[in-house]
Amino acid sequence: MEEKVVETDLLVIGGGAAGCYAARHAAQLNPKLHITIVEKADIRRSGCLAAGVNALNAYITKGKTPDFYVDYAKNDAAGIVREDLLLTLSQRLNKVTAELEKIGLVILKDEHGEYVARGDRNIKINGENIKPLLARAVRKQRQIKIINHVNMVDYLVADQRIYGAVGFSVIAEQAYIFHAKAVIIATGGASGLYRPNNPGFSKHKMWYPPFNTGAGYAMGLRAGAEMTTFEMRFIALRCKDTIAPVGTIAQGVGAKQVNALGEVYEQKYGLRTSERVYGTVQEMQAGRGPCYLQTDQISTVQEQDLYHAYLNMSPAQTLKWLEAKRGPRQQNVEIEGTEPYIVGGHAASGYWVSTERETTIHGLFAAGDVAGGAPQKYVTGALAEGEIAAEAAVQQLAQTDISEPDCIAPQVTTILQQAQRYLQRTSSFYQIREIEEGMQKVMDSYAGGIATHYEYNGQQLALAQEKIMQLQQLIEQVAAADMHELMSLYEVRERLLICQCVIAHLAARKETRWHSFAENLDYPQQDPRFNKYVNSVYQNGAIHIIYRDLVKRGQHYEHQN
Repeated sequence: MEEKVVETDLLVIGGGAAGCYAARHAAQLNPKLHITIVEKADIRRSGCLAAGVNALNAYITKGKTPDFYVDYAKNDAAGIVREDLLLTLSQRLNKVTAELEKIGLVILKDEHGEYVARGDRNIKINGENIKPLLARAVRKQRQIKIINHVNMVDYLVADQRIYGAVGFSVIAEQAYIFHAKAVIIATGGASGLYRPNNPGFSKHKMWYPPFNTGAGYAMGLRAGAEMTTFEMRFIALRCKDTIAPVGTIAQGVGAKQVNALGEVYEQKYGLRTSERVYGTVQEMQAGRGPCYLQTDQISTVQEQDLYHAYLNMSPAQTLKWLEAKRGPRQQNVEIEGTEPYIVGGHAASGYWVSTERETTIHGLFAAGDVAGGAPQKYVTGALAEGEIAAEAAVQQLAQTDISEPDCIAPQVTTILQQAQRYLQRTSSFYQIREIEEGMQKVMDSYAGGIATHYEYNGQQLALAQEKIMQLQQLIEQVAAADMHELMSLYEVRERLLICQCVIAHLAARKETRWHSFAENLDYPQQDPRFNKYVNSVYQNGAIHIIYRDLVKRGQHYEHQN
């Protein structure tokens, strides 16, 4: 395998929204820095914004304040949030929105030139091309080097400080060794842990990008970084089959959730994000399904608005209506919950970070879905975190003289040799796809998947952990025929480690704080003793749980290590 060595000041792993914005902001802060973005796909159409988006769901609308947004996110998460993180990103939401408009994003305006609001915290956009616009803005910064089609697999860390990372091309027989003085991880969250709604050929028709495998989480776990709130899984309420977002309908035209009898049930269970999913599950179990968003009373203009909105983000929904020749005015939109995901943008799973977004590994910063503690950050919140992480990284680079220790070279050799073993193995009893399907079946059956209505108990979790660890042993015996299969192997390896972490976190929170997101049958009530974060570190093959006190707004949190 050809070895490509890249020396850089700042390495950004993940070229999605947060990664692109962080790299661009760092370049503007210090034009002399050498900055490298490494991306598994191509930054022009990668990450959660690849297909576009039709609204910015995190914005401080007229008459509201950043504190209002913090209160909203805190209430939705039943108190388990980092208020310092939410406040610092909320204070930047409108600034990054203005920057998006400056680079070419079309934000809808009314006759007075004001942004068109969609609820108290959202504004409407024409965002099909939002990711190409971000990528173009990055490419204009000459000191940013972009390397596409490289799958990152491990950090280079010594004495809790990062010195770079290693990855492999997905298309050529090349290994990339990055030596960096600071790193921003922005790889996104994890999908594909659980058996999905749609089987077979359509298994990748899901809410979260199927290419987001939790690589950043897994690299951090293996390097000893502290993680937080993996038990707050995110389960999206979505249009059936297409898995298109329902907020566009619920907020866009004010559609209520109704059961098969036409009864509005959303108030019965609560209006928090998790409760909307929970109520739908409960109505189905009670025999009052299917469940719908009531759209059969909307106007023709509203129907046309929905067609256009979904073309900006989830074209399959518009195409489904047109193909059936029955739009949302002719029939209510059927809804269902997805499989659980691990994300730090809608829920709070991710790295445990300081207020400046530095992880417990010195020199490693996290932004976007991979950063924990700040749910409901959405697109603009991810950009704001990218900005915060970039500022902290640039400042640290200016103040710290970093030289790489001798122990890093053997780490590189070990990582490369492991990849060669996978590639040189001529055959294996199990295929990568079979182990992935086994993992999804285990998580679905024993760790609160769709099959068990998102519910679990202690005995099921113990069995899930045992089976996941067996699969971890099997994945190390698998062969990879080429570089693409090597990527697939690493993706399953990453997911299995994240499953191990999720199971440990679900078992550690002995309460049910979020219905459906973490429905613990052994502890069906909320318990004030768990008004705290469930954190963890990975050591010697096991997840070790740490409980930490809540961090309030106004506090400045810094790691003690």
